[in-house]
Amino acid sequence: MNTCSNRHSTQSSMFASLTAYLEDLQESGVDGIPTELTAVTEAEIAPYQSVPPEQSSENEVNGNTVPKKHETLEQIRKNMGDCQRCKLGATRKNLVFGAGNPKARLVFVGEGPGADEDAQGEPFVGDAGKMLNRIIAAMELKREDVYICNVVKCRPPQNRPPETDEVGACSPFLLRQLQSIRPEAIVALGTSAAQALLQTKVPISKLRSKFHDFHGIPLMPTYHPSYLLRTGGNSDSFWSVWDDMTQVLQFLNLPVPNKTRKK
Repeated sequence: MNTCSNRHSTQSSMFASLTAYLEDLQESGVDGIPTELTAVTEAEIAPYQSVPPEQSSENEVNGNTVPKKHETLEQIRKNMGDCQRCKLGATRKNLVFGAGNPKARLVFVGEGPGADEDAQGEPFVGDAGKMLNRIIAAMELKREDVYICNVVKCRPPQNRPPETDEVGACSPFLLRQLQSIRPEAIVALGTSAAQALLQTKVPISKLRSKFHDFHGIPLMPTYHPSYLLRTGGNSDSFWSVWDDMTQVLQFLNLPVPNKTRKK
């Protein structure tokens, strides 16, 4: 009896927490959170609920069979299905879920897929992706060492910034991805990603250069790789990004390569 009571309390607490999170999104400007979220919210957060160890590897919540403890990225992607939770589903070619190490210590989060990503179904594979690869290589890491994803999983038309309802529809899945990976640090790439994750309107120039808290994970905002393409590879903004990545490497207790700015 106590076990059932405790489990019900945990479920109620988790459901209340996500409800509060969605309310916070609304207060920060998100209008019209899709009705589908209210239907799936409790089932989708179930994988993070505490399950007594004597139970089997699966548990049933509201008629849905869910994992006992850890939810894999494959399970989350399968749950998204042919996602039509916001209007972007009607215009995309491919849903761009994410790519990289499912146990990565470091996760990069952009705002949304572009044309190349939409065509290939992979994040950061266009020109901005090449710049991100350059940043990762400068950190003496490999792309397969990290995990790369976006706030929204479908391309906004004409590469416009994601709208608040689109962010609201995708945010629960991003949270689940990060819960699955359990990274030690997150890098938010660009204004839209940083503002969506931190629920703020503060410009990226003021957010960057210091860590912020994202659900208990240190998050470093920095300029988007596409911004570096516009300003040049040896620009002040490029070296600002390198300063941010230096802090990330130091936080992860990884070696900081010595970089000298070209005259």
